[in-house]
Amino acid sequence: MLQKLVDLGPVMKMISLPRARQRLHTMPTSTGYDVRSDAGYSWDGRRRGQTPFTVMQHTISGTGNLRYGTRSYRIAPGETMLLVVPHSHRYWVEKGGRWEFFWISMHGAEALRIHREVLATKGPVFSLRAATVDNLADCAYRLVKGDGSTPARASAISYEAAMALYDDVFELHGNDVAENSVVRQVTDYIGAHLHLPLPVDELARLSGLSRAHFSRVFAAHEGIPPAEFVLNRRLDRAAKLLTMSADLPVKDISGMCGFEDPNYFAKVFRRGFGVSPTEFRTTGMYASAGYQQGQILDR
Repeated sequence: MLQKLVDLGPVMKMISLPRARQRLHTMPTSTGYDVRSDAGYSWDGRRRGQTPFTVMQHTISGTGNLRYGTRSYRIAPGETMLLVVPHSHRYWVEKGGRWEFFWISMHGAEALRIHREVLATKGPVFSLRAATVDNLADCAYRLVKGDGSTPARASAISYEAAMALYDDVFELHGNDVAENSVVRQVTDYIGAHLHLPLPVDELARLSGLSRAHFSRVFAAHEGIPPAEFVLNRRLDRAAKLLTMSADLPVKDISGMCGFEDPNYFAKVFRRGFGVSPTEFRTTGMYASAGYQQGQILDR
């Protein structure tokens, strides 16, 4: 697929689609293939506006130059450069040099999150497997050819590119796969039993791990301790019931979400949302743009 992209010759596709009513968290902004040999090719990450976006650029042949903060890189064939804008960096072709590459730029909360995690792990220049590069080239090719003709299609292709990068950088092996399976089993159990007590000891027994090891593995995979995860899911369910089941008393919702004491439920709910359960139901906060499932207490 990389060769099919190269066969198009130097090409750039700007992707500007009508904003969807529902916000899409990964969207491409431009893509293409190019060969540059002029010293005028230079991009400064501090002079490209204040709207965040990312640049993923793979070197096919020649070399590129990158100044990233205080570090300097020469980007060799087979290496990929990943940047988030705005940022203190500059990349360019030196006088007499040549840089052949393809790129995909994108924006959106999920693209930024994933690419920042990759940067934190690998830095701005790294090598990818040939299959991953081919997948990224395929995404660029489809966008150039117009496959991303609607917001949803364009988002799907850019998300595929982001996930291909993610899989290559954060691929699970051996124990990671087993631990991931254990955590998924526990989170599924939690989701099906939110009306019951879910002490960490019981979840650890379900996982087959010691309490201490289970807590470490769970936090590593989910980003928060198991007790906090359970509380988030309880409140998530309560928020849904408050707005989607108008006839259910708050006391009943409290019990259905695993809170035996309605007063404690009200206290914890206010801490998470800033309002009481009754006020939340009245104002319809669940449907507001500021709420995202599973992130109630991540503040």
